[in-house]
Amino acid sequence: MQFTMKKAKIAALAAILSLSASYADATGVLTIGRNEDSTTFDPIKSAQNVDNWVFSNVFDVLVRVDASGTKLVPGLAESWTVSDDGLTYTFKLRDAKFSDGSPVTAGDAAFSLTRIRDDKGSLWSDSFKIIDTATASDDKTLVVKLKGKSVPFISMMALPNASVLPKKVVEANVDAFAEKPVGSGAFTVAEWRRGDRIILKKNPNYWDAGHVSLDGVEWIVIPDDNTRMLNVQTGQIDVAITVPFSRVAEMKKNPDLTVRMDPSTREDHMLINHEHGALARKDVREALDLAIDKKAIVEAATFGIGEVANSYIPKGALYHYADNLQRPYDPEKAKQLLKAAGAEGLTLNYVVNAGKETDEQIAVLIQQQLAKAGVTANLQKVDPSQSWDMLITGDYDISVMYWTNDILDPDQKTTFVLGHDTNLNYMTRYKNDKVKDLVAAARLETDPAKREAMYVDLQKMAKADVNWIDLYYSPYINVMRKNVTNFYQNPLGRFFLEDTVKN
Repeated sequence: MQFTMKKAKIAALAAILSLSASYADATGVLTIGRNEDSTTFDPIKSAQNVDNWVFSNVFDVLVRVDASGTKLVPGLAESWTVSDDGLTYTFKLRDAKFSDGSPVTAGDAAFSLTRIRDDKGSLWSDSFKIIDTATASDDKTLVVKLKGKSVPFISMMALPNASVLPKKVVEANVDAFAEKPVGSGAFTVAEWRRGDRIILKKNPNYWDAGHVSLDGVEWIVIPDDNTRMLNVQTGQIDVAITVPFSRVAEMKKNPDLTVRMDPSTREDHMLINHEHGALARKDVREALDLAIDKKAIVEAATFGIGEVANSYIPKGALYHYADNLQRPYDPEKAKQLLKAAGAEGLTLNYVVNAGKETDEQIAVLIQQQLAKAGVTANLQKVDPSQSWDMLITGDYDISVMYWTNDILDPDQKTTFVLGHDTNLNYMTRYKNDKVKDLVAAARLETDPAKREAMYVDLQKMAKADVNWIDLYYSPYINVMRKNVTNFYQNPLGRFFLEDTVKN
């Protein structure tokens, strides 16, 4: 514990010294403090917000989600049509270039779609297996034929991980591309200093470059929440994202700062490793759900800003089931269930993201709550960059993480969380064949009423199985200096940096 605190203080000092020599004073360069570093610039090999939010600055997609987060608008595709049978989509591409000056072609788009479907390293392959063929009838016309009707298909085209990549560059050296990519977005990657920052510069070849005010953007890694808030308060950085709930009131009182709380699709939840001992039993997972007081967590850890969650589909999103089951806080019943299951004295390894104030507060609260049900939760604080790998390898029992939707349709999150094994059902190892089959059927159902009923059933089934434990919903909370305007996120989390101005 002392060693961890000492490391945090050293890291904080290093961050401040590093920032004093940065481009923070450059009028046209926006400096953004965030709590973790990117993992890759290969879009198909990540499912993390820390990557996707930068992908949207560097790459472009065929179809975009607008600033309100409610409708699809043209991206690299100026227009698209759908055949009467719903199986063929034809996209007409605009005149656009990659950052190296080469043209964006329908061949590049076809390559990108088949790659996200077929590449062994793709985390999104199952979501794109609905594609039968993707071909270029000419340089500006992409024709995609599906194996069957798919309501979410057009929404999937807006996924940052389905960005259009330059075929020649990727095939020449995919590892080099993952470090320093070539894209067609508003900014291009000048340098990636791992563990420190990503330096972006305005892309002069961007098809809408005249709309971009900033000369560049620096995404700076400042893991410690307190250090990140201090740096924006003192003007070391222009923006700090992911403001701790406990600091919102203080930041709002600062005349030099603007706090934004944008509507989001964020849901925080407790992941449970179903492959670890007693956690494979539904009644044990139900006991954990009963032992956690979500209202107390919302009040204490989110300062009342959050809202108790009742479903993996967030409030305000398509097909959210408002009447889904919410188990009451009942530690005595939890004790009884654990005793009946032969799991008295259960001890769990709880992986916690170190340096994230809210995560650490929640960890202490949950540890205390579980103790009342006779469960011992040993807190293992690790760097956020390490916790992801631990979840993938299954080196955990429980861990609180979060998800924000990347597309408008509920199929994306449903597929990841309930419907397939590409991402180990989002690290929980949850398996239910009936649920998996219903996920696949809901993806293909074209009748809106029937489709909604399917997603209602899925929310009920997931809750009954305790695939994970829903905790709370919350907005995106970011703070910026007063000279920064139009810095915002839509509900899916995309930062519209092409709109941002720094005076």
